[in-house]
Amino acid sequence: MTTPIKLYRHPKSGHCHRVELMLALLGLPYETIDLDLANGAHKAPDFLRISPFGLVPAIDDEGYVLADSNAILVYLAGTYASAPNWLPREPRAAAEVQRWLSVAADNIYAGPCAARLVKVFGVDLDHAAAVKKAHALFKVMEAHLHGRDWLATDTVSIADVAGYSYIAHAPEGGVDLAPYPTIRAWLQRIEALPRFVGMARSPTPVLA
Repeated sequence: MTTPIKLYRHPKSGHCHRVELMLALLGLPYETIDLDLANGAHKAPDFLRISPFGLVPAIDDEGYVLADSNAILVYLAGTYASAPNWLPREPRAAAEVQRWLSVAADNIYAGPCAARLVKVFGVDLDHAAAVKKAHALFKVMEAHLHGRDWLATDTVSIADVAGYSYIAHAPEGGVDLAPYPTIRAWLQRIEALPRFVGMARSPTPVLA
């Protein structure tokens, strides 16, 4: 490919970062287009033609436009990954990947993502409930990752990319990762991958 993929994003959105991380890990050329969400850029008519629900991230790959972070991960891996591990086709492995994409859309969103939305962006959500959900998720993940390196299969996949951003930045939402050594080791394995790119960090609140 010669034309960079356009990534419409907010630089501190974990949903956007998981797409940027996937682009980087695959070594794909891309350009970021930061939207001023506070002033409604995501609701402008031009952007709604790209992302009808007015949500970031969205991509434009030489005229093919797609929104939703997990859908974009599936598209990028299926289109550009040279190794099958990113998006396995074997039914059981594919099902395991899909299970963790669902966790990213549900448990991660309701837990560490929501807690961070309160602390970083001032969103009016129940912070205590989000922290409780985050710890409930992390207890399951901590047990799941014992004796294994990756969430879904024996190798890194889009499941790990989908899970990384909000979990790595959970302390910004007041969720302590100290009790979860296997999760922290998993995060470090992702950060050690070639071409890894991080997300801009926000101040971490004092943990109670």
